[in-house]
Amino acid sequence: MKVAIFVSGRGSNLKAILDSHELKNLVKVEAVLSDKPDCAAFNIANQYNIKTYTVGEGEKKLKSDEVVAVLNELNIELIILAGYLKLIPSELIDNFENRIINIHPALLPSFGGKGMYGMNVHRAVFNSSAKVSGATVHIVNKLYDNGKIIAQQCVDISDVKSPEEIAERVLEIEHSILPAVVKAFAENKIKFDENRVVIVK
Repeated sequence: MKVAIFVSGRGSNLKAILDSHELKNLVKVEAVLSDKPDCAAFNIANQYNIKTYTVGEGEKKLKSDEVVAVLNELNIELIILAGYLKLIPSELIDNFENRIINIHPALLPSFGGKGMYGMNVHRAVFNSSAKVSGATVHIVNKLYDNGKIIAQQCVDISDVKSPEEIAERVLEIEHSILPAVVKAFAENKIKFDENRVVIVK
């Protein structure tokens, strides 16, 4: 299965996918896209000889219709948002319906929505005095963190002393749950059953 990965940061989830033994013969990362020309994740992509593209408005950036064209040309079957902070254009969602997934560093539908990314999420979780947090992989629709949930995993945070500790624990979960969901897509084990998304065992 050919995939494209959208990133805005250092690319640790990209690395988790590339390093996954279970995905080795199932998935090929054809492109890495970012809204930032100096995105640290591009360094990882370059090490693996993966094509990189910058998206957005401005010179040398792909606009949404150009992004669709590039992804179709590469025969992309799944788009993975791995720490991508921008809202995905409607045009892309319409062209890849139910084939765009996102990893969110909390247990949706709590602690999601506009502005809820990275440490903003972990600070909100910490300040709420929640005892568990975790990661969610969901289908992307036209609203932030609003699509159907595919998989979730939680972690005990009852003893943490800072949002940074929550971030560390949740990141470990992200690195296992995201490749697992990608594997399920590659093996055609994701089923849409009325209002629910199910991973078939």
